[in-house]
Amino acid sequence: MKKNFKFYVLIWAILLAVWCVVVFLVRPIIPGYVINYDARFWIAFVFIAAAFIGNLVCADFAFKAENLKKMFLNLPLITVSWSALIALLVVGSGLMMIPNCPAWIAAIVCIVVLAFNVVAVIKAVWVADTVNKVDEKVIAQTSYIKNLTVDTESILTRAKREPVKVECKKVYEAVRYSDPMSNEALSVIEAKITVKVDEFASAVSADDAEKAKEIADEIVILVGDRNKKCKALK
Repeated sequence: MKKNFKFYVLIWAILLAVWCVVVFLVRPIIPGYVINYDARFWIAFVFIAAAFIGNLVCADFAFKAENLKKMFLNLPLITVSWSALIALLVVGSGLMMIPNCPAWIAAIVCIVVLAFNVVAVIKAVWVADTVNKVDEKVIAQTSYIKNLTVDTESILTRAKREPVKVECKKVYEAVRYSDPMSNEALSVIEAKITVKVDEFASAVSADDAEKAKEIADEIVILVGDRNKKCKALK
């Protein structure tokens, strides 16, 4: 992603250079046209330059994402920053070329346009952050069952005799098809399930079919109780 940002900076720098060249070559290109480099001109110039810098800052923030998913969530931020830049380019360039425009009018117009786009950027950041937090919460809440499913599947592969395999499949399917969402209120029963799964793993390793069946039945009951509590908490 750092490599992509370098290409982005290169394109950004080219566009900034082209804009500066165009701005300061308008007068010689258009015969008879006069641009006054007064306060109005420099106010518009500064606001457009600020929009360019803001665009680069937004891109830097987006490309610093830890993974592609987070970067994807930050893409609207880049889109909004480009919209802001284009808006200020249009408005600012117009103000630069309007003769005898009071500086205070130029300042007010640029501030309004910039403020509107700053709000849009903040909203884009907020939305991306909110979605990312929800995703992280979901991952955290589903990690218990996912890990437990992996553990029970691993236990199944270690079963030697058919009676033990039957009990392993029973436990594996009970865990696999249980409610994936976890909750702090389920911590006690989930701790009990974890302990029983460890005991079950030991029984399977020892090829003790009777012990494995006994513990498997307990696990299935505990998983069922957990599912009922999950449903009650929703």
